[in-house]
Amino acid sequence: MASTSRKLYDLTHSLNPQIQVYPGDPKYAATPLTTVAADGYQIHGLSFGSHTGTHIDAPSHFVQGGDTIDQIPLDQLVRPAVVIDVSKSGTVRPKQKITWSDIQPYENELKPGVIALIYMGWYEKWGTQEYFDHPYLTKDAAEGLIACGIRVVGVDTLNPDETVAEGEGENGFGFHSVLLGAGGIIAENVTNLKPLVGLPGLHVSLLPLKLEGIDGSPVRAIAWQMD
Repeated sequence: MASTSRKLYDLTHSLNPQIQVYPGDPKYAATPLTTVAADGYQIHGLSFGSHTGTHIDAPSHFVQGGDTIDQIPLDQLVRPAVVIDVSKSGTVRPKQKITWSDIQPYENELKPGVIALIYMGWYEKWGTQEYFDHPYLTKDAAEGLIACGIRVVGVDTLNPDETVAEGEGENGFGFHSVLLGAGGIIAENVTNLKPLVGLPGLHVSLLPLKLEGIDGSPVRAIAWQMD
């Protein structure tokens, strides 16, 4: 009997106490409550923010009355995908603006129902201070993606907008506001995108925890090729 297994690509950073979070967000903590040696079973208490690690933003993250994480239809989060390589052979710079003109060469592949993953190569800086100085997407990039019918976008950075230590960058949260304002979804801190560049038949799953009334959730992001 032929095997039906296929290669799965893990696009998820591990959650641990050293994980990087957006400035001011709650830190991740896992507290042992019982142990096998003392109690016969092991349980941990977990504490983390709704936007910790590899996660998705629901529209309610920025939109009053927008859909919460439990209201997002599952079929929006398991779909064909295209990886948009804006890394320019590794020359993406800290704080560089990624505009619609950088994404536009992929316009023919950007169709309704497709998840767009923006590969900047920044996940390779995960765990370093430089990770916070990531490139970021402009408002016109969000507008261009929306015009193509894209409603789910993933980035391999902490934030699709500029990250600053306090407050917001000079361009505000333009990408968040436009995409989430159109009912879209943003996946942040996606990793391991390089092996996916140019793969045909790519599909992605970004399934979150079913957290009632919450604005975001960690996900176990995976990708695979369809036959």
